[in-house]
Amino acid sequence: MLVTAVPADAFGTNCYVVATGPGEQCVVVDPGIGVADRLEEVFAEHRLHPAAVLLTHGHVDHTFSVAPVCGARGIPAYIHPADADLLADPARPFGTTLDALFGGRLRYTEPDDVAELTDGEALVLAGLEITVDHAPGHTGGSVMFRLPAAGSPWEAEQLCLSGDVLFAGSIGRTDLGGDDAAMQATLRDKVLPLADDTVVLPGHGPETTIGRERAANPFLRGLQSAPHRGL
Repeated sequence: MLVTAVPADAFGTNCYVVATGPGEQCVVVDPGIGVADRLEEVFAEHRLHPAAVLLTHGHVDHTFSVAPVCGARGIPAYIHPADADLLADPARPFGTTLDALFGGRLRYTEPDDVAELTDGEALVLAGLEITVDHAPGHTGGSVMFRLPAAGSPWEAEQLCLSGDVLFAGSIGRTDLGGDDAAMQATLRDKVLPLADDTVVLPGHGPETTIGRERAANPFLRGLQSAPHRGL
């Protein structure tokens, strides 16, 4: 398995490219600001062929480059329907416009081909088996993506691309169109049941594991988890 992180130019957002290996199809997760050219370099270096873009949620720092990445190869963008309206106005939760946010220097366009994500759905894309977990709280349509880690650089059974749900030592804020009660339910019912060795690739900051966060993340303390869930 090939997993490459591509840092965005703003907000410290992590974009990820995931493939079964070099020379294969791949998926792109959360193409943020200024990543389009660097993604092309990753595709060329590893001879990858993008099959889809997956969006963990609709905030502009995770979606800004979705149209150029999708449009260059005629591929779809996947997003949960609760966040689909943010593809038209991804700066709305920030209480401003894109022009005001970036001083008119950056231009955003919507992707043409948008597909919906469903909670519990098992996507098969680019030879990868990806489970979708609807994980509201940061936004109403936030999701996490889980997939088997076999062949990855990590000694773990699964990877979790957590978007802005879970970070190393923290969680996503809920004051940008989110909901604190929904976030607490997500952490209890979707995050804590994951196995301790699950590798978490977050939308911001360094990678971590569920076990590490269960032990040290102050936002997870005191939550009663459901039984562990596998893939």
